[in-house]
Amino acid sequence: MPTQPDANTPKPKLPTVDQVSSGGVAYRRGEHGVEVALISVGPQRRWQLPKGIVDAGETPEATAIREVREEAGIHTELLRKIETITYWYVGDKGKQRVRFHKFVHFFLLRYTSGNIAEHDWEVNEARWVAIEEAINLLSFKTERQVVEKAKLLLKDAQP
Repeated sequence: MPTQPDANTPKPKLPTVDQVSSGGVAYRRGEHGVEVALISVGPQRRWQLPKGIVDAGETPEATAIREVREEAGIHTELLRKIETITYWYVGDKGKQRVRFHKFVHFFLLRYTSGNIAEHDWEVNEARWVAIEEAINLLSFKTERQVVEKAKLLLKDAQP
């Protein structure tokens, strides 16, 4: 008869893997004020900022510009770093369960050209949203805080 594990025996710890992503608050100034590009992803249709994994040999700045182009369909100019957020999650790396320590660098990006409807296949929808509405629409608290900081930076940059 197999033995049951002792309730006091600690579970084996998952290996920890650092994961670095980068993205941006891409904005434009329209007739109704500042708008930011948001994307809807996944079956839950979560609204979030465009972001993705930093590829080998790529800088976080280059990744932010690339990910916004791919996920939101637009070209941007990098202005400055807003902040880096961190969080933990459990997922798969190959066939192994691991605990990811995620670092996401966010940058302030000014829209220069492109059509938001030309986003890539992994995005359900991309749209321009008034900055105040974006803060309310975003699914993650940390991303709402990033957009709040971007809003302050843009306010300070007003003539």
